[in-house]
Amino acid sequence: MRITNEFASVMVEIDSNGNSHRLKIKDCRTGRVIYLDALQLESLTRQSDQIFREFLQYPFGPEKEN
Repeated sequence: MRITNEFASVMVEIDSNGNSHRLKIKDCRTGRVIYLDALQLESLTRQSDQIFREFLQYPFGPEKEN
């Protein structure tokens, strides 16, 4: 499934190659990929909107802020 808005475009699919099913998320612009298991996904539901605003303050990591 492709999810797109004016700021980003990602491909999302279920990966079953590991020990258990994981969510594979691929950034369509950069090709970067992350795999998230059920525990990691569940932990996202426990985060506040503030956490995600902080992630987006430096979307490429603090070392890339300049």
